[in-house]
Amino acid sequence: MKIRRVKKSDAEQVAVLSGQLGYPATSAQILRRMKGLKPAAEHVVFVADLPGTGIVGWLHASVAHVLESDTRAEVNGLIVGEGQRSLGAGALLLDAAEKWSRQRGCTAMNVRSNVIRERAHKFYERQGYEHYKTQKAFRKTL
Repeated sequence: MKIRRVKKSDAEQVAVLSGQLGYPATSAQILRRMKGLKPAAEHVVFVADLPGTGIVGWLHASVAHVLESDTRAEVNGLIVGEGQRSLGAGALLLDAAEKWSRQRGCTAMNVRSNVIRERAHKFYERQGYEHYKTQKAFRKTL
């Protein structure tokens, strides 16, 4: 399995996986969103590319500059496809993102995960992440 940066030609497979994560998207939407990740130096999308199978997972991370803490990175999305989970792709993607984040001066990596994703919570704990806060998320359509 190869972990590499996403390419435009990956958009279709990234879109399919996005739907499995619960966020349906078309390849055109994914391409538009990829182009909108600005500044590019503060965003990364890695894919797990399995020879003979294709893209089995992706991770989007970004640098977060906030007043309340030192510069940190955020995992904005991480998905490994159904049938490919628990085979190491998620850990490899997370490792690549952590390395990328350290290279940008980040002192921590944050991950938010829906309360219903218990399997994901156990995965993050196995990777050394600790549950430090429970919160509610609010949204307003603009």
